[in-house]
Amino acid sequence: QVQLVESGGGLVQAGGSLRLSCAASGRTFSTYCMGWFRQAPGQEREFVSAINWKGGRTAYAEAVKGRFTISRDNAKNTVYLQMNSLKPEDTAVYYCGASRVATTYYSYLMTSPLDYGSWGQGTQVTVSS
Repeated sequence: QVQLVESGGGLVQAGGSLRLSCAASGRTFSTYCMGWFRQAPGQEREFVSAINWKGGRTAYAEAVKGRFTISRDNAKNTVYLQMNSLKPEDTAVYYCGASRVATTYYSYLMTSPLDYGSWGQGTQVTVSS
């Protein structure tokens, strides 16, 4: 497993931007699929974006396509989520996750929270209208 720590959340007006970071410990970070999920009060944790081990394959929820961009820097053991054109409905606690399986299979890209075995503590993102 890896240990994950998110940062970068905050309060922003609608239309603004934030960049979330997730720092990981562990030498095998580069072999994990990494994902961002979010959870609003009273709702289940939902998929936002994921990136494969090499960074060449990504996936996004329909609600954030064209506005959010996921990336990773394996040399820094960090995954990022650039969020632009934020909307009030993006308000949630954002969690970074590492997949249960460590693999260099290029196509391995998980979108269900059940496929993630390590989580950070979350960072609050609040978008005001």
